[in-house]
Amino acid sequence: MQIKKITCIGAGYVGGPTMSVIAQKNPNVEVTVVDLNEARIAAWNDADLSKLPVYEPGLDAVVGEARGRNLFFSTDVDKAIDEADMIFISVNTPTKTYGKGKGQAADLKYIELCARQIAAVAKSDKIVVEKSTLPVRTAEALKSILDNTGNGVNFHILSNPEFLAEGTAVTDLHNPDRVLIGGEDAEAIEALVQVYEAWVPRERILTTNLWSSELSKLVANAFLAQRVSSINSISELCEVTGANVDEVSRAIGHDSRIGAKFLKASVGFGGSCFQKDILNLVYIARSYNLTAVANYWEQVIILNDHQKVRFAENIIKTLYNTVNGKNIAFLGWAFKKDTNDTRESAAIYVADHLLDEEANVIVYDPKVPAEQIYRDLVYLGTRSPEENRRLVKVVNDPYEALAGAHAAAVLTEWDEFKGYDWAKIKETMKRPSFVFDGRKLLNRAQLEELGFVYYAIGE
Repeated sequence: MQIKKITCIGAGYVGGPTMSVIAQKNPNVEVTVVDLNEARIAAWNDADLSKLPVYEPGLDAVVGEARGRNLFFSTDVDKAIDEADMIFISVNTPTKTYGKGKGQAADLKYIELCARQIAAVAKSDKIVVEKSTLPVRTAEALKSILDNTGNGVNFHILSNPEFLAEGTAVTDLHNPDRVLIGGEDAEAIEALVQVYEAWVPRERILTTNLWSSELSKLVANAFLAQRVSSINSISELCEVTGANVDEVSRAIGHDSRIGAKFLKASVGFGGSCFQKDILNLVYIARSYNLTAVANYWEQVIILNDHQKVRFAENIIKTLYNTVNGKNIAFLGWAFKKDTNDTRESAAIYVADHLLDEEANVIVYDPKVPAEQIYRDLVYLGTRSPEENRRLVKVVNDPYEALAGAHAAAVLTEWDEFKGYDWAKIKETMKRPSFVFDGRKLLNRAQLEELGFVYYAIGE
C-alpha cells in the first residue's frame, strides 16, 4: 500500500505535533489535520507561528516548514476522510464522569463518533490508526462499527500509541526511543512502517498484535508514574528523618538496574496521561476481578493525591495555621515546564485546597492564559465561577504576583523562575517571607541568605 494522503482527526497536543513532523519528514505525503473546533484550526493556520494553540519548543519551525506545502489544517472533516488513504484518530479520551466506570474508565464516546463518521463518509478502503490512548480491545469495537456499514469498504485497524513527553514532544518525535505499531494485517502495518521509516531507523519500529500495542501504552505510563509516586513517598520520609531526597535519588539512580529518570521528587505528577491511564488500567483489572492488581496500581494515584494535599497543608500549617485573607503567589500553573497544557496540573489541586481556606491566590504562568486557569477551577466544581474569580487573580508579571504576598509557591519548574531578582522580591513581600518550592527548583542557600523561609519537598 502506498500512502499518499493522511488525515488526522483531532488537532490537539498529540495530533498537531505528530502530524506536523510526519509531514515535515514525508514531503511527498499530503497530511491534513481536521478538528471541529474552528478557533483551534484558525490558530494552527495563523501567520504568526507564536500563536499556535500548542506550545512546544521547536514546533513553530516544523509547522513553518511544512504548512502550506504538504501540511494543512481544516474543519472540513468529511472531505479529509473521503480523500485519505490513512486516517489517524487522535481525539480526547477523558476519564468517564458518569455511569459505569465513573472516575476510572476511559470515555470512548469521541472515538465512537469518529468511527461512525468515517464509516458514513468513506467510499474507498482505509487504514484507520488509533493514536489516542485507549483501553485494550478498543480496536475490536472500532472494527465492529466500521465493518457493519454495508457499503463494501474494507478497513484495517492499527494501534500506534504516542510516547511523547510534553515539553520535549518535537525532540521525541524526531528521535523516538521506539515507534510501536500493532495490527493484524501485515500489508497495513508495512504501510505505516514506511511512513515512519522516512526518518526512524527500522530497528526502532516495533510491531506487535493489536492488543499488546494498546496495553503497552497504559503500562508504560503506569510504570513511569509509579516511579514518581515512589520517590514522592520517600520525600515525606526524608523530611521527618533528616535525609535529603535529592541525595537518596542520586544514590539509587546510580544503580544500573534502577536508573535516574523519573526519580525527581515534586508536588506530584500531572498531565493528560499518567492519572488517566492508571485509572484505566485499574478499571480494566477490576473488570476482570483482578482486585490485587487494581489495588496495587490505584495506590500510585492515592500517593500522588496525598503529595498535593500534603504540600497545601504544609503552607497552611507554616503560615500559623491560617491562610484566610492571605496572598499566596503561585509561580506556574502548567503541569510541567515548556508546555501550556494544564490537564491534571498539581497547581489546580493545591489552589483548590487553599481556596477552601479562603486564601487569595495570585497566579503567574508564562504560557497559560487566565481563562484556562479559571476553566480548570470551574471544572472541579468546588465553587462557583464568581467565587473563583473573587479569590484567584491571574497576572502577566511575576513581580506583580509576588508583591505583597505572604508566601510564594513554585508549582511549575519554569527555568525563568531561577533568574528572578529575589532580593528585589524580598523587599516587596510580607514578612516573614515564605517560599514553598514544589519543584525543588530554587537555590536554598541564596534564598535563605536573603532572609526567606524556604521549604522544599524532601528536605
